[in-house]
Amino acid sequence: MTAGSYNDSSIFPNPVYKEAVLRPLFDGAKDHHVEAFRRIDRAHLVMLHETGILTIEQARPIAQSLEAIDRELDVSALTYTGEVEDFFFLIEKELRTRLGPDLAGRLHTARSRNDIDHTLFKLGLKYRIDSLLERLVRLAETLASVAERENSTLIVAYTHGQPAQPTVFGHYLAAVLETLLRDITRLEAARDIVDRSPMGAAAITTSGFPINRDLMARLLGFSRPLQNSYGCIAAIDYVTSTYSAIELIFLHLGRFIQDLQFWTSFEVSQVYVPNAFVQISSIMPQKRNPVPIEHMRHLASQTVGRAQAMLTIMHNTPFTDMNDSEGESQGFGYGAFESGGRVLDLLTALVPALRINADRVRQNIRRSCITVTELADSLVRREGLSFREAHEIAAAVARAVVAIEGDIGIDGYKVFRESFEHCTGRPANINEDDFAKIVSPENFVAVRDRFGGPAPRALSQAIAAYNDETSGIRKRMQNAAQREQTSAHDLQSRFTALMGAQ
Repeated sequence: MTAGSYNDSSIFPNPVYKEAVLRPLFDGAKDHHVEAFRRIDRAHLVMLHETGILTIEQARPIAQSLEAIDRELDVSALTYTGEVEDFFFLIEKELRTRLGPDLAGRLHTARSRNDIDHTLFKLGLKYRIDSLLERLVRLAETLASVAERENSTLIVAYTHGQPAQPTVFGHYLAAVLETLLRDITRLEAARDIVDRSPMGAAAITTSGFPINRDLMARLLGFSRPLQNSYGCIAAIDYVTSTYSAIELIFLHLGRFIQDLQFWTSFEVSQVYVPNAFVQISSIMPQKRNPVPIEHMRHLASQTVGRAQAMLTIMHNTPFTDMNDSEGESQGFGYGAFESGGRVLDLLTALVPALRINADRVRQNIRRSCITVTELADSLVRREGLSFREAHEIAAAVARAVVAIEGDIGIDGYKVFRESFEHCTGRPANINEDDFAKIVSPENFVAVRDRFGGPAPRALSQAIAAYNDETSGIRKRMQNAAQREQTSAHDLQSRFTALMGAQ
C-alpha cells in the first residue's frame, strides 16, 4: 500500500482509522459485551411489540432471526474487516441478510447507539461490581472470624512508626473490617447508580413512539429507569462513582497490607506467615520471604492507579455523549476489577493463616514500655493527681526502665516510688504488686472496656454488630441477584413466546 492511499478520504474506513480505532473497539465489544447486546436486542424487541409499535407479523420474524444469529454466528472467531463500522452494525447487517432492509431496520425503532452503549456499559459494570462485592463480603466475613479468634492475642500498636500501646490483634482487625464495611457501602451506593437503565433515552430526548422505559428496565434486570434522558447519555457519574469507590477500597486495604509488610520484618517479627505463603531466596538459605504480601501491595497500588486513571479520563469532558466514557475507556477500567479481585482473593486466604509471635510481642512490649500510659491513668484515678502530673511521673519511670533495657513490671517500681515522692511530696498508696498489675499489657487491655475499645466485652459487641452489618449486605446482594434471575427468566419467556412455534 502506498503512502498516498492512507490519505484517500473517499472510502470508509481509512486504513489507519480502521486499525487504530475501529478494530480495537470491535474486539472490545466482542470480548466484553456480546451477551449484553443480545439481551438489549431481545428486550427492545419485546417492548416494541408489547407497546404496539411493532405488530406480531413484524416482531416474530425479527425474533426468529435474532435467535438464528445467536445460534449460527461464532462471535469469538470473528475478525474485524471494516465492512461494517462496529458490532452493532454487524448484527444489523446479519438481520438485513435474513429479513431485508425494511423489516430488519424496524428493530432500531426508538433507540440509538447512545442509549444502547451506556446500557451495555452499565450491564458490564453491574456484573463486575457484583463479583467484587462477593469477594469483599467474603473478606469481611473472614476478618470478623479471625478478629473473634484473636480477641485476646496481644500485639503492639504503632503510631508514627513507633511502639505506642498494647492492644489485641482482634481489635486491630476489627478496625480494618469497620473501614472495609464503609467502603462496601460506598460501592453499594455506586451500584445503585449503575442499576438505573438508560434505555429509552435514544440519542438524547427519548422518542415520539409510545415506548415503555419501565418495562425495558425490568427486562434487563435494572431496578428502574434513569429518569432524565439527557442525563442517561451524558451523566457518567455511574463510572466515576464506581471507580471512586474502588480507588478508596484498595487505598485503604493497601495501608493494612503495608502494616503486614512492616510487622513481618525480622526486626519487628510481630506476625508470623506460614510456609505455604513464604518463598525462599535463590542464594541465601536463611531467608523467609513473605512475598504474597508484596504482591498484594503492588496489585492494590495498580488497582488504585487504574481506578484513578478512569477518573482522570472523565475529567473536563463535555456533559454530553462522548467517546471518552465509552468502549475503550470502559475496557481499560475493567483491569481495576481484575487486579483488585486478585488482592481480595489472596488477602482472604492469607489472613486466617497469620499467627502472632507472642514471644516477640512480649519482648517488644517490655523493651518499649508501652503500658506506661495506664500507669499515668491509674495515678489519676487512684492517687487523685492531675493527668499532667501523673504523666511526668510515668515518663520518668519509662525513661529509667528503657535506659537499663529493663522490664517495667519488675524494674520500674523503685523509680516510680522515688519519682512519685519527688513530685508529690508524699509516698504512693500503690504497692509493688499493684504496680506490676497496673503496667501489665493484660490489664492495659482489660480496663479499656469502653465502646470501641479492645477489652473482650467491647470487642465482642463490635464484632457482633459488624457481623449483622455484613449479613445485611449479603442479604441485599442476594435480593439483587434474585431480581436479576427473575428478569432474565421473564425476558426469555416473553421472547420465546414472541418467536412462536418453530
